Amino acid sequence: MKMNVRKTAANTTVLIVDDEPSIVIAVEFLLQQEGYKVLKAFDGNAAIKIAEQHQPSLVILDVMMPGITGFEVARKIRENPDLEDTRIIFLTAKGTTADKFEGYANGAEAYLVKPFDNQELMNNINEMIAYG
Repeated sequence: MKMNVRKTAANTTVLIVDDEPSIVIAVEFLLQQEGYKVLKAFDGNAAIKIAEQHQPSLVILDVMMPGITGFEVARKIRENPDLEDTRIIFLTAKGTTADKFEGYANGAEAYLVKPFDNQELMNNINEMIAYG
């Protein structure tokens, strides 16, 4: 009988993907305060490689980045059977209804607009990790 183990921050890896180092540092700080293991990427191509290699539980993803967009990264994550359990939160300045629709259409579980509220971000992360 397989037990359903509730995930916690201590056994969870989160990948932060943003080309703005200040955003990466801020989100990394919030996650580390909660005990999450943090991986970082500063462009979409690196994000895909890191996700495939480490299979994070959650990816926090910007949309506008050099190379490929966050929407494309999300699509590639969703196409990879090894990453089917990975959750995606878009954290981006692109906040139109069309942008949000595209984010969810590409597999996001949440879409937050910059500037973001730290508590709202952490609530989304903790809920996704705890309840999958």
